[in-house]
Amino acid sequence: MTEQSDTLLSAAARPDHPAHARTAALRAELAKAGIDGFVVPISDEHMSEYVGAYAQRLCWLTGFNGSAGTAVVLTDPAKGAAIAIDGRYELQVRDQVPAGLYDYVDTPGKTLSGWLAGHAGEGARIGYDAWLHGEQWVKAMSDALKPVGATMVPVDSNPVDAVWTDRPRPSDAPLRVQPDVVAGQGSADKRAKVGEWLKEKKLDATVITALDSVAWLFNVRGADVSRTPVPLSFAIVHADGTAQLFVDDVKLPPEVKAHLGNAVRVAPYGEIIHGLDALAGKKVAVDPERTVQAIIARLEAAGAQIERLRDPTILPKAVKNSVELDGMRAAHVRDGGALSRFLRWASLEAPKGGIDEIKAATQLEAFRRETGELIDLSFDSISGAGPNGALMHYRVSEETNRPLENGSLYLIDSGGQYIDGTTDVTRTIAIGTPSEEMRRRFTQVLKGHIALATAVFPAGTRGSQLDTLARMHLWADGVDYAHGTGHGVGQFLSVHEGPQRIGKSAGGQAGTEEVLQAGMVLSNEPGYYKPGHYGIRIENLVIVVEREVAGAEHRMLGFETITFAPIDRNLIDLEMLSGPEQRWVDTYHAEVLTRVGPLVNAEERAWLEAVCAPLGSA
Repeated sequence: MTEQSDTLLSAAARPDHPAHARTAALRAELAKAGIDGFVVPISDEHMSEYVGAYAQRLCWLTGFNGSAGTAVVLTDPAKGAAIAIDGRYELQVRDQVPAGLYDYVDTPGKTLSGWLAGHAGEGARIGYDAWLHGEQWVKAMSDALKPVGATMVPVDSNPVDAVWTDRPRPSDAPLRVQPDVVAGQGSADKRAKVGEWLKEKKLDATVITALDSVAWLFNVRGADVSRTPVPLSFAIVHADGTAQLFVDDVKLPPEVKAHLGNAVRVAPYGEIIHGLDALAGKKVAVDPERTVQAIIARLEAAGAQIERLRDPTILPKAVKNSVELDGMRAAHVRDGGALSRFLRWASLEAPKGGIDEIKAATQLEAFRRETGELIDLSFDSISGAGPNGALMHYRVSEETNRPLENGSLYLIDSGGQYIDGTTDVTRTIAIGTPSEEMRRRFTQVLKGHIALATAVFPAGTRGSQLDTLARMHLWADGVDYAHGTGHGVGQFLSVHEGPQRIGKSAGGQAGTEEVLQAGMVLSNEPGYYKPGHYGIRIENLVIVVEREVAGAEHRMLGFETITFAPIDRNLIDLEMLSGPEQRWVDTYHAEVLTRVGPLVNAEERAWLEAVCAPLGSA
């Protein structure tokens, strides 16, 4: 471990860590409620990946600020508490959450349900907030506890909220119209297609709960979730194409009301429960992966006939139309100009000293804002110097901030939200002279990136079938990475958009078995992480496109890369690249220069020409 990592670990183990007092307060509240434990997820009423500040209960309670995790606190301190995360966060959780207070459930073969079954005891009643969990989760947890005689019980009110005295209020940011000229299809047409889908299924209505689905369906955007332009809202769409939108009136400026029109009835956000009650006796579609248990229970209590089907907007949102794709391409060229300017700045300033992770991330955001088109970042930038780069979803703070030091690697994973597209790109650069090991690992990651970028595959291929291409060169050395290789990306929506995904299929991981279709946008981001030393990731976004193959007996697909920014040639071991791989890098860099060159000044272009010159040239 480095000195910095030791500092991070000691910070998590401080006796004055806020988690101690907050967990004790929660236990006192649980005792008053007469329950033996409570589950605290990162979630909201929409089962969102990224949630508003008001819903950051896990972070407030434990100090863990990753985007995926769940804790359980047992009322009896002697029985303990635990926090479960995935492989992306196994180092981060140890840095942020006190080990003596929470057990870490983060290794293969360990689950939160398993931990709970082993600690709760017979007769234990474990509470959960039905507005934060899906019915599949409730069933799985209940089944896991049944053999030990414990049960899951829904609570009337969330006990964390009772002790979180300064909890933020939900956002009241106004909605904005996403113009048809950018969306490529009007909201009325989208709603009509949902209505046709309902008629085909012989259903009366569907409840749309995912925030990005509501935003896409109504061609609106919001600012209620940091970095994700969505409004807090629910919708019910009927078979005749009419709809109800549940969003507070204070958030609706006149132009949005005019845009929604008479076919959309608007009601306050909290009145969704009355909208559900009004579906009594109706045949209603709900998406079990995106709908909380409370909504399903309310429909059942009202006497609705529930059909569990995937949200009908999911695939149309993922398979983007030509207008959306053109917008994504334009956004990425614009964004690539800002990133290229930043990479030049970093290459000149970092070796001098005085640049740290926060300064670097701030400078990159400044370059993006200078485009005049940036609305927001698409996520908090992962600005990781040296060993912090090995934390896959690291978030820099004043306490963890490191300088960019000579002889180290710097990883910057960042993106922007523009009205025409969402970007997500990672570059790893050498500060000074990299080691041979760094160059070897970087080149292996690059070879995997190229293998995926150039893949040609038959229609019907799933993301899990392509994942090995990105990992095989690392596997040859007995190393790997603990995150997926690719995720879907929205158009001025969520930077993580399903259902498509490229990754290992173990355990039926969500999205990896989704068939890839032309028009989908995904990331291509293999990586390597050496704990305590450095991290490497190369990420571009790609569009699934049709490919012509001579003599093909099947319809074939491939990828079009739409991210344009130079790849650090100082980290490439040319002897490890084949001729076709070198040509891919040269062709890619030539396109970077063609597309991004006009967006930078003369000095920046001279630098860009040098770093985009063919490999092997002086």
